[in-house]
Amino acid sequence: MNFTISLRQNRDFRRMYAKGDNKAGRCVVVYGRTSRREHSRVGITVSTKVGNAVTRNRARRRIKECYRRNEDKFKAGCDIVFVARVRAVSIPYAELENEMLTICRKLGLLR
Repeated sequence: MNFTISLRQNRDFRRMYAKGDNKAGRCVVVYGRTSRREHSRVGITVSTKVGNAVTRNRARRRIKECYRRNEDKFKAGCDIVFVARVRAVSIPYAELENEMLTICRKLGLLR
């Protein structure tokens, strides 16, 4: 991810949950808001409800790869949090990618 920094601080995630716009899909929930930074920040969360550690990491890797392959389509200076749902592991990759892009488009995060 060339133009992106990871969200790591708990306060950043809480701020996104409280003040970010959100849209939910079948396999992922996206919180997004624009900022005045020149780079984007992305965070991915997966609840223990999704499954064990192996399953959660698989969901995280799939979402991260979807974002990485489409990073150039996103506006610069956005804060984005992807929250995986249970279906994020079992749904075909193309459907996951399509859903993520559709939700981000609705939130105005794409160019």
